[in-house]
Amino acid sequence: MAEVLLAVGTQKGLFLGRSRDRRTWDFTGPHFAMNAVYSVGVDRRGARPRILVGADSSHWGPSVWWSDDLGGTWQEPSSPAVRFPEYTKASLERVWQLVPAGEDAPGVVYAGTQPGALFRSEDHGESFSLVEPLWDHPQREQWEAGFGGQAVHTVLTDPRDADALTVAVSTGGVYRSADGGRSWSPSNAGVRAAFLPEGSQFPEFGQCVHKVARDAQDPDRLYLQNHGGVYRSDDGGAVWEAVDKGLPASFGFTVAAHPHRGGTAYVFPLTADYRRLPPDLRCRVFRTQDAGGSWEALSAGLPQEDHYGVVLRDAMSVDDADPAGVYFGNRNGEVYGSADEGESWSLLASHLPDVLCVRAVAIG
Repeated sequence: MAEVLLAVGTQKGLFLGRSRDRRTWDFTGPHFAMNAVYSVGVDRRGARPRILVGADSSHWGPSVWWSDDLGGTWQEPSSPAVRFPEYTKASLERVWQLVPAGEDAPGVVYAGTQPGALFRSEDHGESFSLVEPLWDHPQREQWEAGFGGQAVHTVLTDPRDADALTVAVSTGGVYRSADGGRSWSPSNAGVRAAFLPEGSQFPEFGQCVHKVARDAQDPDRLYLQNHGGVYRSDDGGAVWEAVDKGLPASFGFTVAAHPHRGGTAYVFPLTADYRRLPPDLRCRVFRTQDAGGSWEALSAGLPQEDHYGVVLRDAMSVDDADPAGVYFGNRNGEVYGSADEGESWSLLASHLPDVLCVRAVAIG
């Protein structure tokens, strides 16, 4: 069986786990001790996997590091990899997302940042340049900051077209580009902004989108976890429809799509924005296998009473093994994993710092 790498970014460093059976794990860390790690990307397009990490030091500030030996050693550029041009009068606060592009865009890596911006690298993540048309978009000045800050936290590339990009920003909503980032259009039709007055809750932009994932088999199908509501689009994000019927709550942060099976996605509901706790204090992942038509609770092996763990937007991941593994970490410092697509779960790590992001990939 292929070896799986599990990267867990926390408030006080990065932990790396490796396993061949996805039941017993060897963890190292913390790498970048006392740095908040909000983003991890794993680029497998080269001869060796490259791990990219957005580490945020309270003393030195944010930076992008990389390792070509699975965390044995780390490299940092001599000058900041992500830097805003002087004309923006902005400075980098955090790297929220690191996403290698597809096979037809070798060397390209995207970074989503706070303040809300998109950066592009053409040297495998060693240096980045601002995607200026998104920063200069006339609507950007009206984007507000979410509770966690204003950030581009989702970057999706299209496996059919290297120039087709989708990003989500809190709280600007979803934006799409069909020309490699030279122009951008808001893409939020049907997504409700419940915090706005009645009669204006379906604006062109300004929704507080928490996360977006792409379907494994139909690239035009997207799943969206909003500040309130779970949505699906079947036309690449042009129009969205609510698919949260059957969930115990519509609030939450994360959504992840199955890596092979179309119509299958996972969410972790929370009671409400004013009560950010699992419904009934039960730790449950919910899975749809019909693109949101219905949902089932997956709880075998998970705590089912007095559980307060919150799963953040990037703290759930699926690997691409078969059967797929599903993983999540919470703000209690626990990491759970399933080697059977969510049917059963086990505790992989505990007593970690606050878990901010999780990435899992097969590495050979």
